Amino acid sequence: MTLLSVKDLRVGFGQDPAKNEIVKGVSFDLEAGETLAIVGESGSGKSVTALSINRLVDFGGGRIIGGSIHLTRADGSVLDVTQASEPVLEKIRGAEIGMIFQEPMTSLNPVLSIGTQIEESFRLHRGLTGRQATAAAKDALDRVRIPDAARRLRYAPNQLSGGMLQRVMIATALACNPRLLIADEPTTALDVTVQAQIMALLAELKRETGMGMIFITHDIGLVAGIADRVMVMQAGQAVEQGALDAVLDRPQHSYTKHLLSAVPHFESGRAARTDFKRKQGEAPALSVDGLTVRFKVKNGLFSRAQGAVHAVENVGFDLMPGETLAIVGESGSGKSTTARAILGLVKPTRGRFVTHKGSISDATDPATQMVFQNPYASLNPRLRIDSILAEPVIAAGGKVTNETREKMKALLQRVGLPEDSLERYPHQFSGGQRQRLCIARALMLNPSIVVLDEAVSALDVSVQAKVLELLVDLQKEFGLAYLFVSHDMAVVERIAHRIAVVYAGEIVEIGEAASVLSNPQHSYTKRLISAVPSIDRRNQRFEIDTRQVASLVRPPAYEPPEARWRDYGADHRARAEA
Repeated sequence: MTLLSVKDLRVGFGQDPAKNEIVKGVSFDLEAGETLAIVGESGSGKSVTALSINRLVDFGGGRIIGGSIHLTRADGSVLDVTQASEPVLEKIRGAEIGMIFQEPMTSLNPVLSIGTQIEESFRLHRGLTGRQATAAAKDALDRVRIPDAARRLRYAPNQLSGGMLQRVMIATALACNPRLLIADEPTTALDVTVQAQIMALLAELKRETGMGMIFITHDIGLVAGIADRVMVMQAGQAVEQGALDAVLDRPQHSYTKHLLSAVPHFESGRAARTDFKRKQGEAPALSVDGLTVRFKVKNGLFSRAQGAVHAVENVGFDLMPGETLAIVGESGSGKSTTARAILGLVKPTRGRFVTHKGSISDATDPATQMVFQNPYASLNPRLRIDSILAEPVIAAGGKVTNETREKMKALLQRVGLPEDSLERYPHQFSGGQRQRLCIARALMLNPSIVVLDEAVSALDVSVQAKVLELLVDLQKEFGLAYLFVSHDMAVVERIAHRIAVVYAGEIVEIGEAASVLSNPQHSYTKRLISAVPSIDRRNQRFEIDTRQVASLVRPPAYEPPEARWRDYGADHRARAEA
């Protein structure tokens, strides 16, 4: 049975929507129990298409200017959503069409408890009140495998992890058993292991309920494990659609081929870089020894210390000039805290880190620079690019001279941007171009070490591939040492020479990239690798993992036992597990 039929959909924005079409004549059908993946880069129109199905696009300045959207309702009647009144749409949203948004923290009300927000759906669409609504909300959390659901109903959103929040969003979207679920980039902001869990959960819930699902993503590799059919969008148009295997194995459109060619295929270490060899007797660009970062947990009337969060525990490694060391782990593993401590942005409890130019004393050390995850947030929107590139020079006590401006132009040219970029503002650049600007800014002070904190995770796969290629070229040209923080093993394989896997604040495995990826020894490393989505693993379905994440809060004066290590050759060692 056809659940949804979209014909010649056209959507525009602005005062004259017909002159500013974002979606241009898109058509597709969705059967009950089927999953359609809509794939495309940022700006392709895929999210606008999804928001048009339940007419939420009306609240974002958009207007449907042509076409039809026919939804088969639970009673068998067919509704043209484009012609429906707002009261009718209010009854459909949540009850018959569920929606999961990309960022759960901005989709949930921060001042209301989780339970209150889930109960709203039951009160609005099913008329439940009081204990009935609370019991239904608990059942909804149980359904998405959130442990200790009754207690977590009382939590505020900030008390849950990103993966748990996305489960809450799924519970809310599925509260009233919708016939159609729209998932708009539901895993983009999540770690690879949490992403795998969300994908497994969605697939299992679809099997249990028989609902149809539209899955929006820019990662064509991710859809391989969940979709039945794929529609590829470019510049507001559906350029190709068909069965999953047909589109992935025999793409017809050049844009689909382009997307597929940009997907990082995880090859278990076979694609790891081999262009670096350590030189005998060479001094490290960075040496980290016994780095420990703990945050006190205070409670009670007099704010007495109740313990400490052991965010980073006894981390040590050497990073050589021209080498890339990837620090890999989930959110909360301590990888970003390690990077921030090295930069002086977090005060370590103990430990030392030294560059070949001497000890790092603060965040203004010119020898070490950083490229952050989000290029939209790390550039001041009020400053022109010339002022942004001048920031590190001024912060280091220098002055902007003609020589400085010439260096700006040279760096812009080196990262693939025109000279006239200096007179422009950040909003005039795409995401990939902004990250290139961030890289240029990091190189203004001739650093020997660049810390890249999830520097490509927010980018489309094709843009991601180009930025990674640029980073490799710059490293070879300037002899840079990279500390590459990431949760994505497929990306890490393309750029790292060595890998350090961090779990619960501690390094559990470290070694040459090819050895770690092809022969992982620690169970956590194996779990990270098994969770990597891949076109090549499309027949391996995601599986739900019910294990609980260990708490990093320790009692006062607690010291962890000394680690025991086992060597596996190729500068590869892993912690012995009990």
